[in-house]
Amino acid sequence: MFQKILIANRGEIALRVLRAAKELGIKTVAVHSTADADAMHVRLADESVCIGPPPSRDSYLNIHQIVAACEITGADAVHPGYGFLAENAKFSDILAAHNITFIGPSGDHIRVMGDKIEAKRTAKRLGIPVVPGSEGAITDEVEAKRLAAEIGYPVIVKASAGGGGRGMKVARSEAELASAFHTARTEAGAAFGDDAVYIEKYLEKPRHIEVQVFGDGAGNGIHLGERDCSLQRRHQKVWEEGNSPALNEEERSRIGEICAKAVAELGYRGAGTVEFLYEDGEFYFIEMNTRLQVEHPVTEAITGIDLVHEQIRVASGGGLSVKQEEVRFQGHAIECRINAEDPRTFAPSPGTITHFHTPGGLGVRVDSGVYSGYKIPPYYDSLIGKLIVHGRNRVECMMRLRRALDEFVVDGINTTLPLFRDLVGNIDIAYGAYDIHWLEKHLAATE
Repeated sequence: MFQKILIANRGEIALRVLRAAKELGIKTVAVHSTADADAMHVRLADESVCIGPPPSRDSYLNIHQIVAACEITGADAVHPGYGFLAENAKFSDILAAHNITFIGPSGDHIRVMGDKIEAKRTAKRLGIPVVPGSEGAITDEVEAKRLAAEIGYPVIVKASAGGGGRGMKVARSEAELASAFHTARTEAGAAFGDDAVYIEKYLEKPRHIEVQVFGDGAGNGIHLGERDCSLQRRHQKVWEEGNSPALNEEERSRIGEICAKAVAELGYRGAGTVEFLYEDGEFYFIEMNTRLQVEHPVTEAITGIDLVHEQIRVASGGGLSVKQEEVRFQGHAIECRINAEDPRTFAPSPGTITHFHTPGGLGVRVDSGVYSGYKIPPYYDSLIGKLIVHGRNRVECMMRLRRALDEFVVDGINTTLPLFRDLVGNIDIAYGAYDIHWLEKHLAATE
């Protein structure tokens, strides 16, 4: 087992990893920018190192500074959390060259799954169902039109190196395709430095279903069920739950087994999430995230398995702690992402939190690194906390969520709490009758 883990992240995920390491008796090192000197994970870590000024490129994305912090403190492993360098193959490779363990998959697997086109090819080879579309990057408009006609409209043009909705354009006819194609390439080049795009069939009313997987890097793999992440705004997840209200046990078992078999065959090491669009009983692979997800507490609630403990165990060579037949799913869980944003416009709302009171009670968990008097910096992601509730079934879970939201107080800044208080009382949400377009339509209708 590791002696000391450096946490290459900030905010609630840095605190989440720190807690897991402490429970395993492992020393921790927090790195931070000058803007995060008073952050909770910095206060609680055994050691801390300032790695630069507020801009991410000069601190949390500065690989040389982070490696130097490892050498200064003697850290023998790095947990990247999510975001920043969590899916950076170069970072994984550099750590390996310095005999420091990256708590995550190999650089090769990060590279394969980080390229949307190569990821789709790999998924298809491993028996994972994929969305009908181009086999590789499309650079010619004539070829794009030929493929679109073959697939059938509507189609979506996507950035190969994309994410977060950037470099994605829908075309419902050949007349719209030229504009969508060129706009997507321009956006992809500007956002990712790579203008490669590909084309897929556009599904009209899908749900976003993701399967949590784990591999030990030695040919063994398991799945820990699925999460429904269909409530999104501008392709950003807002509310996640497990199990999905849209799936039956046969579908749940089928897609889980496919994913577990795939990560085993791939020789994948650590936590991963295989993401799908789901429509009319069919799953269509869209990507694999080679890291811990923001919404991982949903899976922890319904399985009782600590995913960060599992990451550390696997990375240290200890193998998986459970076999597939030992995984038990119990009850229902929902996570709400609490962001420092205006609940209507979603504009960022940095500032000082004057009062912070979290809910409690059976089945209620809050993951957050903020506190009363903490100043939300304007430089980073607006996520300030996550409310996770668990119940014996979805009805109990929804009632518990309603109660917990009523108790949650954050003063001094705007947050998305009012949005969730609205959603929890909505009849469509109560019945789980929503798709990936539902939230944006709901918000537009209530303006």
